[in-house]
Amino acid sequence: MKVQLQEQTLRLRLDEAELAALQAGQAVGNRTRLLPDCVFSVRIHLTDVDESAMHALAGDIWVGLPRSLLAPYVARLPCREGLRIEFPLDGADRLTLDIEVDVRDSVRSRGPGRR
Repeated sequence: MKVQLQEQTLRLRLDEAELAALQAGQAVGNRTRLLPDCVFSVRIHLTDVDESAMHALAGDIWVGLPRSLLAPYVARLPCREGLRIEFPLDGADRLTLDIEVDVRDSVRSRGPGRR
């Protein structure tokens, strides 16, 4: 999984193997050790509830993605547009979560999309 963090947007880009693992019920993620005692990790797993959830504690971020959101997205692969989920924070702040499957990897695995 590739992780990009910029201002109030967290972008997670999965490859087809990670997507398959996610669909099979496994959590997928990325873990980066920044300093000897500091780790930043992002993990995503599927849930059977209809609302997305995000939990964070001391550099660990867990994202619960509803199966009901993932299925229609997977049906349109390969595509450049991913899933966009917005999480309200205090006041007017929001965190935008973009989840995408790498288009080039998807084309290699699935063939070109229909037009």
